[in-house]
Amino acid sequence: MVKQERAVRTRNALIAAAAEDFSRMGYSPSSLLSISRHAGVTSGALHFHFPTKAALASAVMAAAIQRLHGIAERCEKRRTEGAALQLLIDAGHELVQQLRDDVVLRAGFDLEGDPGCPRGAGEVRGHWYQWVRATLEGAREAGELRQGASVENVANAVFVYTVGIQMLGRRDAEWVSRRTLTRFWCLVLPRIAAGEDGLDVAGSG
Repeated sequence: MVKQERAVRTRNALIAAAAEDFSRMGYSPSSLLSISRHAGVTSGALHFHFPTKAALASAVMAAAIQRLHGIAERCEKRRTEGAALQLLIDAGHELVQQLRDDVVLRAGFDLEGDPGCPRGAGEVRGHWYQWVRATLEGAREAGELRQGASVENVANAVFVYTVGIQMLGRRDAEWVSRRTLTRFWCLVLPRIAAGEDGLDVAGSG
């Protein structure tokens, strides 16, 4: 049991160290030697858990996807019946906050857009898009969307905006903020929502 717990701690430390390096430097410049040093483990321990850098990138992606699922689950628990749009708003705000605070989630988004990262390492952004689209489908079925509002177009807009501010936030943290996303919803909601009464554009979490 002690060995298993130590192995889990080592694996998590390696994922966190890799996420830090991948997010800060990019996939190609990051080295397994540097990652093992940052994690405080030997190269042998790193290779025991992750034989290649691509395997480590896949693990970071998988951990980032778990973070995304956690955001959705927390926001779902706070959701009231027939409030799919508010759920989307709340999840977007929590995502933006976590992109600032959680290096693993941030690295997952960064890696997917990194041309040096092997294809198939993971699809963090894809998971976010699918969740956004499914939530908007729920909003449409509940009558929360204006007649004629396209689920696909709205999902694309939300996806592009959230991914875009994450990328811009790498140079200017002000982009990755509640205020920035609130402005987006102030612009978009009047055009897509059947009724805005009760919707909190700043997030209700």
